[in-house]
Amino acid sequence: MNKSELVKAIAKKAEVTNAAAQAVLEAFIEAVKGSLKKGDKVQLIGFGSFSTVKREARKGVNPQTKKPIKIAAKKVAKFIPGKDLKEMVNGTTGKKSKK
Repeated sequence: MNKSELVKAIAKKAEVTNAAAQAVLEAFIEAVKGSLKKGDKVQLIGFGSFSTVKREARKGVNPQTKKPIKIAAKKVAKFIPGKDLKEMVNGTTGKKSKK
């Protein structure tokens, strides 16, 4: 699903116009970006959480020349799916079977 398909799905589900859904999606994206830029975590219970983690500097290999290179440390965005999302994707209900 790409962004325009997501906008259409949101508009249909929320019974709003595509323009309104587009505006809401853009606002959500900007809010998440802003929070991550400040170093905050965005947590949506049941769906998942967005956060930043620091990736340490490391050594790598240039695949064309096979020479070692240094990869600088940086912060990266990370998404951790919530329990409900994991269960829905895996087709489980979260109930343990009795043995």
